[in-house]
Amino acid sequence: TTAEHVVTTVWSEILGIDTIGIHDNFFELGGHSLLATQVTSRLRRQLGIDVPVRIIFTSPTPATLAAAMRELTATADEAPLVPVDRTDASLPLSFAQQRLWFLDQLTPGSAEYLVPFALRIRGELDADALSTAFTGLVARHEILRTRFVTDDSGRPSQVVDAPWSVTPVVHHVRADATPGDGARAAQEVMEAEARRPFELDGGRLLRVDLVPVAEDDQYLLVTLHHIVSDGWSSGILARELRELYTAALADREANLPDLAVQYADYAVWQREQLTGDFLESQLTYWRERLTGLPVLELPTQHGRLAEREDAAGDTVYFALPAEVADQLRASSGRQGASLFMTLLSLFQIVLARYGRQDDIAVGTPIAGRNRAETEDLIGFFVNTLVMRTDLSGDPTFTELIDRVKDTALGAYDHQDLPFERLVDELAPNRDLSRNPLFQTMFVFQNTPDGDAWSLPGLEVERVGVGGQDAKFDLQLTAAESGGEVLAALEYRTDLFERAAIERMAGHLGTLAASVAATPDAHLSELNMLTVRERQEILVDWNGTTGPYPDTATIHSLIEDRVTT
Repeated sequence: TTAEHVVTTVWSEILGIDTIGIHDNFFELGGHSLLATQVTSRLRRQLGIDVPVRIIFTSPTPATLAAAMRELTATADEAPLVPVDRTDASLPLSFAQQRLWFLDQLTPGSAEYLVPFALRIRGELDADALSTAFTGLVARHEILRTRFVTDDSGRPSQVVDAPWSVTPVVHHVRADATPGDGARAAQEVMEAEARRPFELDGGRLLRVDLVPVAEDDQYLLVTLHHIVSDGWSSGILARELRELYTAALADREANLPDLAVQYADYAVWQREQLTGDFLESQLTYWRERLTGLPVLELPTQHGRLAEREDAAGDTVYFALPAEVADQLRASSGRQGASLFMTLLSLFQIVLARYGRQDDIAVGTPIAGRNRAETEDLIGFFVNTLVMRTDLSGDPTFTELIDRVKDTALGAYDHQDLPFERLVDELAPNRDLSRNPLFQTMFVFQNTPDGDAWSLPGLEVERVGVGGQDAKFDLQLTAAESGGEVLAALEYRTDLFERAAIERMAGHLGTLAASVAATPDAHLSELNMLTVRERQEILVDWNGTTGPYPDTATIHSLIEDRVTT
């Protein structure tokens, strides 16, 4: 089988396109950073060749990618990810887990790292089949039955318990005659349950709650702790829950592939890999990249407290229309960049103008699943990368994209260093009121099957759960939907007023339209002001005309004003 055939086949499967030409461009076909990671993972598994994510960007056609792969040597020194001996009950935490464990020790009872999924289900839900499905999930994924315990020296480890039966807790609420009473009561129950903390050493870091509001209308709330789950995991959970529920209804075995490894195996592998020359090469890159990292000082409406506690958050939603989004996608494809890189550039321009700084660092999550063995595992794999961009010199937007692309590819090449290990190494001056290394986050939601919640014979709708906490000063989340780019600005309400964030959302939308129309313009030439703001600044606030008696002299008018 030729390398070109393998590449085109993998692309067809991941992009969902029947036919891929040998010269088709990955990004012009809708590819993005996460899909590029999936391509490299699949190629690694099929060809036994280590394919870094950077190659997808530098060789974005099947022909050029196949040529690049021929120049790569097989990875002979990389330790395989295999099951570890479980006779020793003490298994290490992954680096990401260890940070969340530490934060839980620091602020016990915090709800900041809970991950709730709320669904409204209309139709005849089979409660027994639902219980069987969740029980199957717990049996299948060890991480869902893992406890995090501490030994006498204060060191944490994870202990995997035997499978347990999951029975959803049913909450009965009053649904009075007034329309919407049941939904409001259900929302209150779910908000309370979604914020009820877990005890990490008690196990069972998964809760399932049912809130019926009518005979064929109920809410399902699934709550996990982030230490056992991430965004990618939600797609796995949704997909496998559907199959397990369907199998339970039909009284058959679920059609799910066996899992070669479990999350604890990954945690052991990660710690064994991150040593020696490999660790030093990762550290060297990030030390050089982040030396002298500035603190972003955004204008806030409220003073910052000396120590940050759980910060209440709120969200402003907005959208980039399809015509603007299409132009941004096309511009990205022409530069061999992803839409993620273009949207990150827009966000950094706005932050630079607000903070009056040219050196902008933004955090962004990455799936952390660059091993094929981890694709079907529920667990906490996500890592955080620091995207630091120099906006000085008034570059054009296309030049800025090149800078951001270079930053992103360098970060992807060195994504194996956990953020927690990076913070320990750089040891920044700790300010308890801020997150270390960056204060703003950009999230591009494109995890596979992230919204594919469905159950046979039922109408399933994803619903929000209020009462959120904001982990960062400001977070921009974007996702593609129906041609548009849907966006949300989450902010700390102890720092910002909603009106200020609504204004920022307007600036992002206006800037995106300006870039879409003139991508080769210099940053100083790009408009960020909304139509209303331009009217206020250029017209309303400069209105100096007024009635003037043309029969009087200047000195007589001055005398009249003095006497009055």
